[in-house]
Amino acid sequence: MSVKLESSWLAVLKDEFEKDYMKELKQFLIDEKKKGNQVYPKSDDIFNAFTLTPFNQVKVVIIGQDPYHGQNQAHGLSFSVQKGVKNPPSLQNIFKELVTDINGFITPSHGDLSTWAKQGVLLLNASLTVNAGQPGSHQDRGWEHFTNEVIKTISDRKENIIFILWGKFAQLKEGLIDASKHHIIKSPHPSPFSAYTGFFGSKPFSKTNEILKSLEKEEINWQI
Repeated sequence: MSVKLESSWLAVLKDEFEKDYMKELKQFLIDEKKKGNQVYPKSDDIFNAFTLTPFNQVKVVIIGQDPYHGQNQAHGLSFSVQKGVKNPPSLQNIFKELVTDINGFITPSHGDLSTWAKQGVLLLNASLTVNAGQPGSHQDRGWEHFTNEVIKTISDRKENIIFILWGKFAQLKEGLIDASKHHIIKSPHPSPFSAYTGFFGSKPFSKTNEILKSLEKEEINWQI
């Protein structure tokens, strides 16, 4: 695992890379590859969310669980897939909600959410790697320690960040966030299993922009 963390993130997280759990995680990833397992995303993309959204530019955090485990899908951003890959069902539902939530939104021909990331939307998965075809295969190996520390660091060191928590898994992270100085938007997950139980119609994107506008910050252009 090559660690190429963007400089503003490295300044606040550098101590994490010296901790035992991170050393064990690195060894785990090496061992998985030695076993012949294909690990997603590719090494250069593992920390893509941090590269595209520097710490000093974070305005919104969208928390996912696992990288996609299909070929050429994951590229280090939660819910996002690389161009040329079919949009997974959850992402299709995110776009369906955007069509009804944001005036003029046109369903895009791809699912690469990099343009969101470049506007300050940190697309953070709880686990940053996965084995091909094996969802959840890298859970409880150390990534959660790291990404929990990311959430706590944002909560502690920044103010008026908007955290979008879709589904029970993401909402378990709420305890890491100081709700007295941040904004939390919650709804069911956009998965087909739960989208119709409250995700559709929850308007997270317009709510986010209303908060940003009230803070006199630039709103997110959700069109990709």
